Amino acid sequence: MTITQLTYVLAIAEQKNFTKAAEKCFVTQPTLSTQIQKLEEELDVLIFDRSKKPIELTDVGRKIVHQARNIVNESERIQDIVDQQKGFIGGEFRIGIIPTIMPTLLPMFLKAFIKKYPKVKLKIEELTTDDIIQRIKEGHLDAAIAATPLEIENIKERVLYYEPFVGYIPEHHRLYSKKKIEVSDLEIDDMLLLEDGHCFRDGIINLCKAFKDQTDDSFQLESGSIETLIKLSNEELGMTLLPYLHTLELNDNLKKNLHHFTEPSPAREVSIIYHRSELKMQIIEALHDVISGIIRGAIAFQNVKIISPLPK
Repeated sequence: MTITQLTYVLAIAEQKNFTKAAEKCFVTQPTLSTQIQKLEEELDVLIFDRSKKPIELTDVGRKIVHQARNIVNESERIQDIVDQQKGFIGGEFRIGIIPTIMPTLLPMFLKAFIKKYPKVKLKIEELTTDDIIQRIKEGHLDAAIAATPLEIENIKERVLYYEPFVGYIPEHHRLYSKKKIEVSDLEIDDMLLLEDGHCFRDGIINLCKAFKDQTDDSFQLESGSIETLIKLSNEELGMTLLPYLHTLELNDNLKKNLHHFTEPSPAREVSIIYHRSELKMQIIEALHDVISGIIRGAIAFQNVKIISPLPK
């Protein structure tokens, strides 16, 4: 049994196809098939049910894949140990970022990070929180940037910054005349939200529920993007809440509709998260230092009240 054979097993389990798995592993399909056959003969079991289309794992195959993932991940971390010992900060680093953070945060730190750490090859994906958690557990991501606290077993969280909520309230809305708004002013049936699955949406729901006994059954109008929420709000279909960093990009005509909360401002906690066994800590530390340093200057709010993004 070899690490290469286990890597091939994981590729087939993911692709559910020998040809596609071979392409992913940069080998020919006959080479990959031969190695899998040798492994099955050595173990005296069938890992894959080849009669199914697409290919499926057998019962014992599922257990083998689970253990193979642990073995391959640990073998890859040997190089990480050497890199840390040498103080080397480089290599590929796979990171996921949730959709309500990616568009504003990435342009703020990416250029500075690349310039400071040119040997790090960031592979960045925009993913939902659920997808991020799954991929970190499976070893497909080294880290991610998401709203926390998540309190997921075996996943560590290190806070990057606290980002206040800002009300976007169009003219003619009942709250438009208020210079500053209170959390108790919010009505859940008067709020435009992101589609289900966004942790920013859950944070807003929690914010409303924290002060009133409300449910989200009355939500009728939801959108997949913050930009669309702003447009819908401008059509007098309701108000919405925006992440503070997003408001920095609005033009002056739209900024007149922004209403800050009285302090302490409700805010979300944004962290870099990673598996507890992650060894690429030198890159995680580098990302943390660059991002937190840049955001510290962008967010002037100091007195904030953190609202959990997930229902408790």
